[in-house]
Amino acid sequence: MSHVAREKAKLLNRLKRIRGQVEAIERAVDADLECARVLQQATACRGAMDGFIAEVIEDHIRDHMVDPSASPDDPRVQAAEELVAIVHAYLT
Repeated sequence: MSHVAREKAKLLNRLKRIRGQVEAIERAVDADLECARVLQQATACRGAMDGFIAEVIEDHIRDHMVDPSASPDDPRVQAAEELVAIVHAYLT
């Protein structure tokens, strides 16, 4: 997973923010906050996790499914970029 190592700091920062969001949800539940507030925080956390997953998938597609020396006009490169766009659309 060389792409993960290359993006390690960025990914770890995302995960730390997600951890903070999960801890905020835990505090909200512990404080008996209203359901709408807890759900709002949970939804934000889910969005952050979806963004993390999308980032790893996109990097994987670009680093493991596409020949780095391929021309941007190569149909396989274009197909990979279309797949990245689909992943991004569904997860972010």
